[in-house]
Amino acid sequence: MCEAAFASVLRLRKRADLARKSKRKNGVTLRDVAQASGVSTATVSIVLNNAPLARYIPPHTKDRIEKAARKLDYRPKLLRRFAGAKRSHTVGVMVFDVSDPYCIQVLRGIETSLYQASFLPIFTDAHNQRGRFERYLEMLLARPVEGLIIVANWLFVDIDLLADLEKRNIPAAMIGRELRTGSISSVMVDNEAGAHLAIEHLYSLGHRKIAYIRGPKMLGDTSPRWRGVTSFARSVGLEIDPSLVVDLSDSLDSDSGYEGGLKLVDELLKRKRKFTAVMAFDDMTAFGVIRGLARMGLRVPEDCSVIGFDDVTPAAYSVPALTTVRQPLETMGNLAVSLILEGISAAAEEREFLAVHRQLAPELAVRESTRAIS
Repeated sequence: MCEAAFASVLRLRKRADLARKSKRKNGVTLRDVAQASGVSTATVSIVLNNAPLARYIPPHTKDRIEKAARKLDYRPKLLRRFAGAKRSHTVGVMVFDVSDPYCIQVLRGIETSLYQASFLPIFTDAHNQRGRFERYLEMLLARPVEGLIIVANWLFVDIDLLADLEKRNIPAAMIGRELRTGSISSVMVDNEAGAHLAIEHLYSLGHRKIAYIRGPKMLGDTSPRWRGVTSFARSVGLEIDPSLVVDLSDSLDSDSGYEGGLKLVDELLKRKRKFTAVMAFDDMTAFGVIRGLARMGLRVPEDCSVIGFDDVTPAAYSVPALTTVRQPLETMGNLAVSLILEGISAAAEEREFLAVHRQLAPELAVRESTRAIS
């Protein structure tokens, strides 16, 4: 090959290499996929983003577009931007027991908000096991998560999270438990106000002989809820009979609320102290109470009113539908994400962000399980 021809070949190869490098640098665009599949850029966007109009595009056209996108290794702009960045756009979400109905609505709020913010949740379920929780925490902190959300319940006791989280400067939020620190934000319902709503409702229906099933002593919600009961009782002169007050055990079993309600209402009945209503610590306990009363031939609400706390999804569909204090569970999940994202932004901008503690107001959801004394 003559020298001139050889030089020409080298120039052509150099141009091709530059073109390939430019392609890799800039990434495959929607226009590239459109040219390869023989359709408009708008049609490609509709199909690859699964927009509502995608249902009107013929299946064979969709298939052609998707094949072209795979062949060209097309990735959406958002993913291309994240792929080369140091940020991971992931948030660890730790739950102690996903089978607990309390968690389901909270998780829906977390997932929805993270999706809208283009963050990916890394979900862990500790199965109510301390060792499993600590191992998952260790695994999450070994990865480049940008934030951490913990849905706390029965298990969060004597677990020292603070050192690792503060050392790594990871924004963290806890739902259902408040730690007054400078590093971990919290989102909670006003438990004292919620219990006040519940006892006030029973009192307004004429109930004076009320049985109380309090929460486990180790749980942070128990004390403020009982405070709500006793403060209302003092304000109206309502007598609380100590023999009608029982406590759930400090069990980590996810069914302990239901089983506790079943067992404790039987214990209350055996004490032969008359009561016309039961105020249960939470909805699962209330379900157990209703079942226990039914076993003894007592009807709810005709023979005994029952009120719960939380307003988990089954509460509206139980028979009878449960009167309860509603925690804004999904909103709590939304708010936790907002706090985390603000912390992540502060970290990225190298500015200080102190923990934020939010307390949301509960609502009374009156249904079929309570009624006025005849």
